[in-house]
Amino acid sequence: MAEKTVDFEKSLERLQTIVDEMEGGELALEEMIKHFEEGSKLVTLCSKKLTEVEQKIEKLVKKGDGLSEEPFEAKE
Repeated sequence: MAEKTVDFEKSLERLQTIVDEMEGGELALEEMIKHFEEGSKLVTLCSKKLTEVEQKIEKLVKKGDGLSEEPFEAKE
């Protein structure tokens, strides 16, 4: 799990770098296209990993004499 977290963190950092470079306005059109394509892939990857984590999260609810697990319900 730690490796997946590192991958997510690295992907997110790379995505931020790409955004910063694109917003800098100094890239040629071809580089902008390459950055856009890479960024799109990273967004998909990060979104997928966040969805996986969300699905794995379970909240513990104290009931009676013990703890029980209930599926995580995201607040929108």
